[in-house]
Amino acid sequence: MKTRRRAVVVGILLALPLLALLLWTAPGRHVQFVFGGALVNLGYRMQDHLEPYDFVHHHDVTPEEVWTEMLHQNGLASAVRHRFPRTPRHPLVAMVVCMDARLDTAELAGDTRQYYYVVRTAGSAIEAKEAEMLELAVENGVKVLVLTTHSDCAAERAAASPDGRQRFPALTRAVAERGLRLRELAARPFLAERIADGRLLVKHIEIDTATETMRVR
Repeated sequence: MKTRRRAVVVGILLALPLLALLLWTAPGRHVQFVFGGALVNLGYRMQDHLEPYDFVHHHDVTPEEVWTEMLHQNGLASAVRHRFPRTPRHPLVAMVVCMDARLDTAELAGDTRQYYYVVRTAGSAIEAKEAEMLELAVENGVKVLVLTTHSDCAAERAAASPDGRQRFPALTRAVAERGLRLRELAARPFLAERIADGRLLVKHIEIDTATETMRVR
């Protein structure tokens, strides 16, 4: 028994320097961040093949069955959040991202904590209400606006085809005016002042849909 206790004490003493390295040094914090991201990706891979929970491959289910399954999944997920609450942080970044489900904003930043605001719209097109919401976010402390588009965008394809333009006139107009609306956003006096004096940074990003790689445009 004494030998076992001694081994436990020695193990704890040996682990203390490693714990200190992880908690109080920059390289240690980097390791934690990367390892946390790796665990999230492992979770994605573990769930990827579970077709009973997959809304993509089961087209023969009814809408009511899909809704029931969604509520069930929310119950599972919210139970985990209830047992392991996250530390609240105020976002310093706001992103405009297309509603395309292939774009995972957590993977874009590699940050499972999601310390950023996300505005998701069709084709990353914004209107007055989104512009006002982004301005409010900046007023509340956001320092970086990330305005994104992405490859293989269904909204852009629809706007580029004659049939799509006929069927989806509002979407076509929104995509065509997307650049203009973003320029209007940057010209809003409150935001323009902060851009000019360096308190706000605006970045235009193209996302590779397949890899989530962000490239500055």
